[in-house]
Amino acid sequence: MAPACVSDERAVAVSVERVWKVCLDVQALPKVCAGFVDAVEVEGNGGPGTIHIMKLNPAAGVGSTYKTRVTVCDGAAHVLKSEVLEAESSVGKLKSHSTETKLEATGDASCVAKLKVEYELEDGGSLSPEKEKIIVDGYYGMLKMIEDYLVAHPNEYA
Repeated sequence: MAPACVSDERAVAVSVERVWKVCLDVQALPKVCAGFVDAVEVEGNGGPGTIHIMKLNPAAGVGSTYKTRVTVCDGAAHVLKSEVLEAESSVGKLKSHSTETKLEATGDASCVAKLKVEYELEDGGSLSPEKEKIIVDGYYGMLKMIEDYLVAHPNEYA
C-alpha cells in the first residue's frame, strides 16, 4: 500500500530568513525549544545525508529520541525534507515516516510554513484524522516555540 499523506500550513509572525536559519542551526534547538529539546547530536554537514538525533525532554510526553536523516536541504526554495529513522509514536506503529517543510515569505516579517508528512503504518492501514492531527500539531508545536523565541529575541538570527 502507498504511504498516506497529511498536509497543513500555518502563518508565522517571523521572516522566512530567520525561521530558516534556526531550521539549519539544529544545535540551537535546546535553547530555542527549551523544555522540549534537551540535546541534539549532528552527524554530517547539514546537507543531504546528515543525521540529527534530538533528545527530547521526558516531561514533554512525546518520547525520548527523534532521529532523522536530511534528504533535501534547499536554501533557495526554503525546503527541508527528512526521513524519520527512529521515533516513539503515540499514534501507532509506523513502518516509515518522512516530512517536508517549506517556508514561503508572506511579508518582510512573516511567512507561511507548509508541512507535508508521509507515513506508512506497519499494518498497511491509515491513521484516523484525530491521530493525523496529533502528528501535525507536534511539528507545529515545535515551530510555535521557534516563532515565540524569535519574536522574544528580535536580534537573533537577524
